[in-house]
Order: sequence, then structure tokens, then C-alpha cells
Amino acid sequence: MTAARERTFAAVDLGASSGRVMAARVGPERLDLREVHRFANRPVRTSGTLHWDVLGLYAGVLDGLRAAGRDTGGLDGVGIDSWAVDFGLLDADGALLGNPVHYRDGRHETAVPAVHAAVPPEELYRVSGLQHLPFNTVFQLAAARGTAQLAAARTALLVPDLLAHWLTGAVGAEVTNASTTGLLDATTREWAWELVDRLGLDRGLFPPLRQPGDRLGELRDDVLAETGLTGPVPVTAVGSHDTASAVVGVPAAGDRFAYISCGTWSLVGVELEKPVLTEASRAAGFTNELGVDGTVRYLHNVMGLWLLQESQRAWAAAGPTAELPDLLAAAGRVPPFNAVVDADDPRFLAPGDMPTRIAEACAETGQIPPRSRAETVRCILDSLALAYRRTVRSAAALSGRDVEVVHLVGGGARNTLLCQLTADACGLPVVAGPVEAAALGNALVQGRAGGAVDGGLPELRALLRATQDVRRYEPSASSGDWAAAERRLR
Repeated sequence: MTAARERTFAAVDLGASSGRVMAARVGPERLDLREVHRFANRPVRTSGTLHWDVLGLYAGVLDGLRAAGRDTGGLDGVGIDSWAVDFGLLDADGALLGNPVHYRDGRHETAVPAVHAAVPPEELYRVSGLQHLPFNTVFQLAAARGTAQLAAARTALLVPDLLAHWLTGAVGAEVTNASTTGLLDATTREWAWELVDRLGLDRGLFPPLRQPGDRLGELRDDVLAETGLTGPVPVTAVGSHDTASAVVGVPAAGDRFAYISCGTWSLVGVELEKPVLTEASRAAGFTNELGVDGTVRYLHNVMGLWLLQESQRAWAAAGPTAELPDLLAAAGRVPPFNAVVDADDPRFLAPGDMPTRIAEACAETGQIPPRSRAETVRCILDSLALAYRRTVRSAAALSGRDVEVVHLVGGGARNTLLCQLTADACGLPVVAGPVEAAALGNALVQGRAGGAVDGGLPELRALLRATQDVRRYEPSASSGDWAAAERRLR
């Protein structure tokens, strides 16, 4: 076996509002990450439908690879992770049939009754293990039935697989992201062909599955020319669902941990060896998404920092507003539990005036709505901490996995007030960081595939603990009555 040695990788990490290309230096005792390019991810509404500008994203990726090569002197590999469920359709010539529809577009929900009429929700869960979300890929494809676009389609590629296809020419579906479609068997980890047939979908749409660590191919000659890179540059399948990469990036020392991958969405759960497919799990809204190295990400989707981001957007549209650090400082001075909302309430899903919707939800539950921006921010953070408390406890109870510490990774790790409130609400220590967990997990899987590091998840996480800064929050003894606050929402 060749001894592990340091190598340089580009970790492409695409979020719902921006994309980044990170240059990572990975070796047996080294894990450095540096952002070399960031670009906006702005959805576009045309003719009433909300789309992703996937060609703009691809241009951002190319610009980032060019910057990474210039910054590092060359790359030993590329990996891509992104959000889940959304896809592009290719015709028989491999041409893209329009921009992917955004998961927040309202048309997906129209297909839910038809899907459940063909496959009852209880049966759908027993196979796929997915929490019901009206924008899961299964509903998106069902909503597109009868359209000229779907009739012309020969292949469906999830967003990171589509970008990898353009980089390499390879066609495949990385399994951690494929597990979010509702059309993958959570137990066998293969496409659920019986479901596909019963829903009247073309089997040919679903490409061969790929595992994290599989080599997809090498950058095409035209991509090398566009980016100025010198080949060969391999492209490796990572945990292409950004949460799968983020969970790899959790610096846990054992298996008795819960994680919160906190960004626009918060993914809250535990890491397991096999799925939990009980009716109690389905009723509680838990999902079984596949992870790296044969693991299962047993989690629940919580609305996340979207509530705060949309509130900031509404305030900015109305005129000058305070910066986020000032808003958080003011929120910290607001007494706890003035008002709380159910962070999972579907009314908060769509873009729009979030402060007004929060105020309406408070009024409906007999609470005095927030009267200032600081009170709105405190309501959001108290409500998120309550949702984390409820979800961590349910994940432990439903899975039988003891939880001794909560790891909070992603952008939310910078929000010190949210981290402390989460520790208080859960009654457990919270280890916050790394912020760039998804990009780090991406780089670690590439590094292992490329011979820069060895070992399984414990060894990869040991490298994280040795190289990354984290902050520990202990529960406060005088944090207030979280149980009483939770009862307001019942």
C-alpha cells in the first residue's frame, strides 16, 4: 500500500443561496481549507415557475476551479456536494431540457394526492424511509407527468450529478443524494423499481448508482482548457448531499452524539447503522437518508435559519436595517419565551414576509406577537432551539441511540446565542463547529479516495478534532422552563 501523502482538492459546496469552491490541503496530519471563490445562487421565476439557474451555477464552478488551480498551483481532484431532491432532465442527445425547478415551487405539492393514491404513505415510508416533504423528487417527477419536457427526457440527474456530468461526461447517481428522492430502497440501497413502476415513471430516467469515494471520471479536455488546469484531474463522488458531507465533517469522538447541520435548513438527527422504518418513526416525521460508509442519517428537517434569513430580507426591503450581529445582541437582551412558534409550520416554507407570518402564528396560539425586530429574532431563535430539543429527544427515543452531546455544524455555529439556547433547551453540551463541515467532509472523502488519508469515519473525525477549531457550550442552570414553552405549541 502506498503511504498517504498530502494532496490538494477542490471541494465544490453549493447551498441554497450561494456556492463556494474551497481549496483543501489534506494529509495524514493536515486538513486546511480556504475559500477561493464564492458566487450567488439566485433562483429565477419565469412564467410562474421558480427555477434554479443551473448554468449560472456551472459557470461559478468553472470560475472556482480556475481560481483554485491558480491559488494552489494544481489540483489532485474535485468533488461536488449540494442540496438535495432537485434535478435536471436530459434528452436523448444529453442536452438539458430546461433549468431545474426549485424545490420551493408550489407545483410539486399538487402531485401528493396522486402519488399517495398509487402508493399509500405508510408503504412509501416502509420502502424509502423518507420524511414526507411535498417537494421530494418523487412528487416533483409525478407533477411533471404529462408534460412535453418529461416525455422528451431520457435521464434525470440530481444537481451535483448534473454538474459532474458536465465536468466529466459521466452519468450516475451518487447514493446519499439519491436516497432523498423517495425512490431508493433504504434497506437495499438500490433503486426501488417496484415503486418506479407503480408510479408510472420510466426506469430509464434513473442512472446507475455511485458510492462516495467512487471515481466518476476526469475533467474533460474542454473543461481543462476553460479552467487552465493541467490534467488528469479526477472527479470523485463524495457525499453529494451536502448534509451527508456535513455529517462526515462532525468531529465526534464516539457514536453517542446528535448532530444539527444548521444553515437555511436545519437537519437534526443521529447516525445509525440501519434505517428505522417503524410507523412511529413515520408519524414523527423522521427520515432515513443514506450516509458515507454505509451509515444512515436518521434525521428530521427543521425549517432552520430560513426564518431569520427571510425576516432580514423583508426588513431590508422596507429600508435600512441593523446588521445581524447587532440584531443578535439585541435579541439576547429580550426575555426568553415572550413568544414561540412551531418552526416546522408549513406556512413558513414559501418566500415572503416572514415577520408577518410569525406574528400571525403567535396570535393564533394566544401569544402577544413580537413588537420589534429584536423580539422577532428572539422568537425565531427560541423556536429553533425548541425544535432542536424536540427532535434530538425524538431521534434518541425512536432509534434507541443514547445522546450525550450535540454537534452543531454549518453556518449556525457562528450564532453564539442560538448555540447557547440549543444547549439550554436540550440540556446537553453543544459543540459548535466547524462552520465549513460540508466542505471538510467533501475534502476528506476525496482525500481518502486519493490516498491522502486512510481509515474509516472514526479516523477522518480524529483528523477533524486535531485540526479544526470548535467551541463548547454547557447548559445553563437558569435557562428557563423549556418544557412550559413547548406546551404552548400543542
